[in-house]
Amino acid sequence: MAINTKNGLMLQAFSWYLPADGQHWRRLAKMAPRFAEEGFTSVWMPPAYKGQAGAEDVGYGVYDLWDLGEFDQKGSVRTKYGTRHEYLAAIRAIQEQGVNVLADVVLNHRMGADGTQLVLAQECDAQDRTKPVGEPREIRAYTRFEFPGRAGRLDRYQWGITDFTGVDYDELEGTTGVYRFVGKEWSREVSDELGNYDYLMGADVDLDDPRVRAQLTTWGAWYLGLTGVDGVRLDAVKHMSRSFYLDWLARMREKTGKELFAVGEYWSQSVGELRGYLGREGAMSLFDVPLHFNFYRASTAGDDIDLTHILDGSLVSVDPIHAVTFVDNHDTQPDQALESTVEPWFKPLAYALILLREAGYPCVFMGDLFGLPNDQIPAVPELELLMEVRRRFAYGEQRDWFDEKDLIGWTREGTARHGISGAAVLLSTRAGNATKRMCVGAGHAGETWRCVLGVDGTVTIDNEGWAEFSTGGARLTVYLPAATADKLDSIPILVRPEA
Repeated sequence: MAINTKNGLMLQAFSWYLPADGQHWRRLAKMAPRFAEEGFTSVWMPPAYKGQAGAEDVGYGVYDLWDLGEFDQKGSVRTKYGTRHEYLAAIRAIQEQGVNVLADVVLNHRMGADGTQLVLAQECDAQDRTKPVGEPREIRAYTRFEFPGRAGRLDRYQWGITDFTGVDYDELEGTTGVYRFVGKEWSREVSDELGNYDYLMGADVDLDDPRVRAQLTTWGAWYLGLTGVDGVRLDAVKHMSRSFYLDWLARMREKTGKELFAVGEYWSQSVGELRGYLGREGAMSLFDVPLHFNFYRASTAGDDIDLTHILDGSLVSVDPIHAVTFVDNHDTQPDQALESTVEPWFKPLAYALILLREAGYPCVFMGDLFGLPNDQIPAVPELELLMEVRRRFAYGEQRDWFDEKDLIGWTREGTARHGISGAAVLLSTRAGNATKRMCVGAGHAGETWRCVLGVDGTVTIDNEGWAEFSTGGARLTVYLPAATADKLDSIPILVRPEA
């Protein structure tokens, strides 16, 4: 089934510090009906293959792509999330509810090698990988991947020194650094941060090597055929050859006969960099990292917030078709290397901006939806209601009033196809009550609209479709046609106290 991005909604169905109890695939399978009921059209599942830390690995320290929790390797048969059988069962359970599944694909690096190899390497300046440090020298690198626990089952390819471009550790001298193997070059189709940002971690996979490309194509065809997933989330594309993924995705779509929705993680605040990676082909979408940082800065700016610029420099503002919007994720959460957690008071406003507007494909973070104590992430109480408003009411023409630094708003007119629909939204950082006159369309003339989030109040739409909407001192207010507002399923009306 094709991914629905028209009022579609993605769930990131994991966080960094989930319990390593091997039960996550089972939990997701049980929750499948709820995912459908709450309007999720796709569920992004964590990496399913064996990592260097075995049953403790989140999935990004990839050891063996072919081991989905089936072989006794790295101290366990199962992964952090469960066994291969449980993984496949979870995918089927979610798809049976009419919800698509996205698999997390991590092809940039390998970690947890089975042995070392001697290789001539050139150390590079950590702050500019295009500059050498000293003369080339022999190092002992962790690059031998033989997968003894699998013993050649499923695939016989073993990874070695020729499959990688570099490492960050020399076992011979016990030193760390960025070591490029002599005879290899960093890819030129990557971010120019640090001179060249091909190298990220572990043993860096040489995506320019024809044998490596062929192996990853073989694995991809097997994996997608076995799992039947509907799309992929591509890890660390900032560090990976652009042409590799153009080719790989084309081959995977050809082999599966599917649209195969793809979203890449390109971690940059520069929308220009994101658009450059997307190019004219538009082979994938990208997470809207610049928008996340707009939210983060707004949440920590105090009195300096200017809401009129909250969308400036975002991918969704210039290329909404290829923008997957989000508030937080597993990398931005507390205690992670990219920690930039949006402050709790601003999260409802941020979620309103990605859920109740027409542009972009929003992704909800599991931690924000359910609250995860292990991750120090409280639930966002308003989130479930905002999701329901998106699913049932946020349709039709959008009108914006981004005209006051401390008070912005927009409306959705609704459509006949979606019954009595439409919404009016206000975001305020102003002390005390604030009002804004906004139009919801002449088709709503004479209707009473009720505030379902923020304050308890109503407005009457005039003959030309306008009304004076009040915040009542709340930071976020949402109004809906009163004829349907009383039928909301999710949670009681929430009154958010004044800041």
